[in-house]
Amino acid sequence: MKKYGWMVGLAIVTILMVFGCGKKEKVDQGRAINFDKANWTVTIIRDKKADHQNPDFSELPPITYALPTDPLEMGPEPKAGLRLKLDIKKNQIIIYDPTTQNFKTIDYTLIDKKEKIARDNPLVFEEGKHKKFPVIDREKKTITVYSRRQQILATFTVPEEYFAPPEYT
Repeated sequence: MKKYGWMVGLAIVTILMVFGCGKKEKVDQGRAINFDKANWTVTIIRDKKADHQNPDFSELPPITYALPTDPLEMGPEPKAGLRLKLDIKKNQIIIYDPTTQNFKTIDYTLIDKKEKIARDNPLVFEEGKHKKFPVIDREKKTITVYSRRQQILATFTVPEEYFAPPEYT
């Protein structure tokens, strides 16, 4: 009887291993460039590397996904924006341009840069919540952005035509 019990147990473990260790679902990671709350869809530029510390948002075309209707299956709503990369070494920003459906590199002139700015730093967090970025000062012609991943708070200026698009750009 013991021998029979061991054989049944071994068979069950084998079956569980075969089905439990099967191919896992792949999750697309990327930057949300559009969130349509009315149709409950999100459009992303996929991350080629899937490396959280060094993402590569350069895979075209953008992909649109239908989001789960049950909020418990989703998490927080996506925050859409067109900025894909802040390159502080080259003084460039890479954005997605919906009109050309391609990437655009914008050279900027750095005014101020603060590094190692944690997400709870008073420069980016006050009164129990995060400040809203980017801060666009059209009068002074400056833009201030915060990159939580890079822990950088940067203020810069760009050519005049880049002050026309909406703030989420």
